[in-house]
Amino acid sequence: MIQIYDTTLRDGTQREGISLSCDDKIAIAGRLDELGVAFIEGGWPGSNPKDAEFFARARDKEWRTALVAAFGSTCRVGGVPEDDANIRALVDSGAPVCTVVGKTWTLHVTDVLRTTLEENLRIIESSLAYLAAQGRRVIYDAEHFFDGYRADPAYAIATLEAAARGGAETVVLCDTNGGSLPWQIAEVVRAVKGRVDRPLGIHAHNDSETAVANSLAAVHEGAVQVQGTVNGYGERCGNANLCSVIPALELKLGLPCLPAGGLHTLTEVSRFVAELANQAPDDHQPYVGRSAFAHKGGIHVAAMRRNESTYQHLDPSLVGNRMRVVVSELSGRGNLLSKAEEMGIVGGDVGGVLGEIKELESKGFSFEAAEASVAMLMKRQEPGYRPPFELMDFLVNVEHRTGRGIFAEAMVKVRVDGEVLHTAAEGDGPVDALDAALRKALLPRYPRVGLMKLTDYKVRILDSDRGAGAVTRVLIDTHMGDRRWSTVGASTNIIEASWRALSDSVEYGLTVAT
Repeated sequence: MIQIYDTTLRDGTQREGISLSCDDKIAIAGRLDELGVAFIEGGWPGSNPKDAEFFARARDKEWRTALVAAFGSTCRVGGVPEDDANIRALVDSGAPVCTVVGKTWTLHVTDVLRTTLEENLRIIESSLAYLAAQGRRVIYDAEHFFDGYRADPAYAIATLEAAARGGAETVVLCDTNGGSLPWQIAEVVRAVKGRVDRPLGIHAHNDSETAVANSLAAVHEGAVQVQGTVNGYGERCGNANLCSVIPALELKLGLPCLPAGGLHTLTEVSRFVAELANQAPDDHQPYVGRSAFAHKGGIHVAAMRRNESTYQHLDPSLVGNRMRVVVSELSGRGNLLSKAEEMGIVGGDVGGVLGEIKELESKGFSFEAAEASVAMLMKRQEPGYRPPFELMDFLVNVEHRTGRGIFAEAMVKVRVDGEVLHTAAEGDGPVDALDAALRKALLPRYPRVGLMKLTDYKVRILDSDRGAGAVTRVLIDTHMGDRRWSTVGASTNIIEASWRALSDSVEYGLTVAT
């Protein structure tokens, strides 16, 4: 079984823009344990109070599958481990596993540590031996190993032999600068495997966009441990993305690395970590991205309706994801038929809706990210469909008053079951005021309107060279409980575009999102 060593909580947090609280780290560690990774690297206890707190709290938790690892470096040049603050912090962390990083590349030994090659071998061996004597399982991370091996193969291997003498249970070859290519990784792992009497691991960075491929190449040559991060988070261009490594190992190479059932939760874990890291999920990320199994081309969808394996490399449910059909001007009838089936919409003139979509997209609409607007185009084609409300008039004023500043007021007149409802409301801006006035009119008849929350409002100017006469596209995101949907409007008038998206959103919430 291949060991998955997750370093999201340490290496992942070195990504620019990510900062996790201790509560965040504990929550993510819990999800990783449920996923079934073998090791969770919690941080560097000697570097900051937050990581020290994490290990203190981790000691009181019951871990089902994972072992918690503390990360640190070898003792200082000229020193001994028992007197080294960093080594003491590793021991004091209480983590059952200590991962120690040491220098492999002669350039770093002479120019960074500014010591002799022999002294570097001493501090590697003595640091690991001390931790092993304290009852810790020890993993050795050979920093810059592939660069070091290219510069001086004999010395690079000597550092691994020193780690093995010190008691390392696994020696991990690190492509720290991320500059190696898969065949280079494979060649070096193949050479090292016969020279070092320890299991090998791989730790790849993504600076050449090959971290996942490099990790798989190393495993193919005999590495038994893969270090990486959820969503590929990490310094510079990131680390090997475990959300790609794990399914590739299990589904492509037939090498188990998670307990049974763990793989089905991978998409959920990816999105959970993105949420806590305050990062927008990458929709186009392989395996777990929202668009990983999305199909837009009409020819593709027509084939998919006959056999889903025609344009998918695997069943998305295996990784907890799902297939989606995207509707746009490139769509065929199959796209709309699939979308109608997905949303439970029956009947209607599919050809007419397809023609309307193509016409609207030529005027600036875009339905790829506005599936709820597509649903409403089809819903309105259902035999006997009656909309829950019909717009008669609306009026929006934006004013500046002394002592109050800028505010907006909107009037909406709608017809509901033959009755004309006329309401007005104020808002922070014209769209907010329109939204409030429409809700005020509909709430007595449709209480569920009160559960709908407008959560995002995006504006894009499509032809800026036309100045004030440019077409404006508006996208609105709405949530209701755990349901969420998006709608679109487009016009040379931003208020009209906003009304189209807003009314679609409310109508969808009342008729489809049940």
